[in-house]
Amino acid sequence: MKAIWNNTVVAESDDTVVVENNHYFPADSLKSEFFEASIAQTSCPWKGRASYYSLRVAGEHNKDAAWYYPEPKEAAQHIKGRVAFWKGVKIEQ
Repeated sequence: MKAIWNNTVVAESDDTVVVENNHYFPADSLKSEFFEASIAQTSCPWKGRASYYSLRVAGEHNKDAAWYYPEPKEAAQHIKGRVAFWKGVKIEQ
């Protein structure tokens, strides 16, 4: 699977985990040069507290376009160390 934004592959892996129709990519599949840490956080009742990354590709910024759960709750342990995308990031095979 590939995560694509601004015509650029920002993550690629054959090992994604699908939860609630979102592909969670292993952290080591991210092309780190496109990711910036964000201070944003949200909470999910069953997954826990999410943290975010923003993307910067070819001078364009996509704020909080990726999220992950640093310490997921028990029910979501299978996505620990994984990152999912939204805000216009396309997921393709």
